[in-house]
Amino acid sequence: MTLKKLLTVFLFMVNFNFYFSQEVVIKDDKVLLDGKQILKAEKINAAQYSFFTMKDDEEILMYKVMDNETPIYLDDDYYILNFLTEKTKVESKDFTKIANFMNSRKGMEKMVKWLLKERVINNEGELNPDRVQIFKEKYDENITERTFR
Repeated sequence: MTLKKLLTVFLFMVNFNFYFSQEVVIKDDKVLLDGKQILKAEKINAAQYSFFTMKDDEEILMYKVMDNETPIYLDDDYYILNFLTEKTKVESKDFTKIANFMNSRKGMEKMVKWLLKERVINNEGELNPDRVQIFKEKYDENITERTFR
């Protein structure tokens, strides 16, 4: 392949990716997907968020960081995604999916993008029960059950 063709293919792939990526923004307690509100968000503190449906204002998801009662020691920290209407919890230590240095709002935007990509939440802000179970199977580390107290 010539350099010109290779460059054309690369630019096409980059443009294709930008065209199909969805923009998620949390602003004024609203979760916006490409400018359209799909959920309501409430920041309880830097380590806890709640998300509510637009239809009936029901809390469907709660995000919470657990420090395992060791605030200075960070290696045992994990987060819980509690899908309240599905009565399903996902516990994970993998903060790479949601972390954004010292900016919890950006982290929550990243989390919503992740849930959209995994099809746990659809473009209308509704949970997909089948995908919630698949998400749990893929990412749940069951930390509470493995922790000695």
